[in-house]
Amino acid sequence: MSATLAPADALPMIGDDIPSAIAAVARIDAVPTILELVCRATGMGFAAIARVTEARWVACGVRDGINFGLKPGSELEIQKTFCDTVRRSGVEVVFDDVAEDVVYRDHPIPAMYGIQSYISVPILHRDGRFFGTLCAIDVQPARVNTPEIIDLFRLMTQLIAFNLDSEDRMATAEASLRVKQRDAELREEFIAILGHDLRNPLAAIVSAMRLMGEKPPGLDEDMLIGVVERSAQRMAGLITQVMDFTRERLGDGLPVDRTPAGPLAPTLAALIEETRFAWPGRVIQADVNIGAPVDCDHVRIGQLLSNLLANALTHGDADQPVHVRAWVEKGVFGLQVTNAGTPIPPEVLGHLFQPFFRAGAQRNRSGLGLGLYIASGIARAHGGTLGVTSTPAATCFTFRMPVQAIG
Repeated sequence: MSATLAPADALPMIGDDIPSAIAAVARIDAVPTILELVCRATGMGFAAIARVTEARWVACGVRDGINFGLKPGSELEIQKTFCDTVRRSGVEVVFDDVAEDVVYRDHPIPAMYGIQSYISVPILHRDGRFFGTLCAIDVQPARVNTPEIIDLFRLMTQLIAFNLDSEDRMATAEASLRVKQRDAELREEFIAILGHDLRNPLAAIVSAMRLMGEKPPGLDEDMLIGVVERSAQRMAGLITQVMDFTRERLGDGLPVDRTPAGPLAPTLAALIEETRFAWPGRVIQADVNIGAPVDCDHVRIGQLLSNLLANALTHGDADQPVHVRAWVEKGVFGLQVTNAGTPIPPEVLGHLFQPFFRAGAQRNRSGLGLGLYIASGIARAHGGTLGVTSTPAATCFTFRMPVQAIG
């Protein structure tokens, strides 16, 4: 009797850790030798290493000498495998001749695939996590239910698990190294940008104070006091961004205070008015329609809007208005800032919310490059999202969050 599982019988792949499991097994040089060894030791024609989860059975390594029709990546319905029993029980499933086995002779699975002999042994990671099974089958009876064969399979599963754990440790070490390298790069860039951006307002303050001390003829002290105030405000803003960056990058995210603070609309309206005053000559059009209470940190939401407005006014078309829209609909609060201007290239969009990111013409502009990064952190802290779209018609940043806090 023979059985062939045609490719058409394979189930479609869906997203989980299966591709990485297949790749990890493929990188183990000993796998072909292991599969050949178990086939020779048992006299069986098919052996496989399978990734087995609650929902899936997928072949990761295969030796097929009986034309069973499986290859790495092939999938069987998990309910139609003995490996599911192994996963749930943690115990091997073994029989020499199904027709003579009191436990499995009436079981539908052997008849379904036309198999007579079978063995499946669990593969366990060092920490006890279940990976899958090392299994072998044949369409003829075979003597496999012996201590020697079962011990051989257990030894091979330990070898497979050792290699998989080594792969995991190596991948973890490489990921940790990449994070450390990126953090080192961020620190260097952070120090360089902060030093550059603090130098300008500090130099302005020093110069203004020197002139006020010298009192040259025609000195306009009010103008110099204004320079000092604006420079101090600029430095205070940079320090606030540094503190927020540190909390978001090195801590548990930005802190939020959801203490009830009345309607949100006046907070947003005041922030918009302040921004109009700071950007004379620019038009900001607002449509704030918030008909329900929003459970949020008003100061942080105002900071998010301020950062989005600063970005739109800095990089948008100066001759076109910036639009602000806020609304509540179906239990979701939305805040949107839109500006006209040159669209953001697609390859840049995915990096906008990274710290210190500047693209193209933005590289020569002032600022730490933390505004959008902090805005995205505020969105996350509220259980919301901040996204962006950019077309020749407009660039639009949209923040959404639940009106009521979750949990």
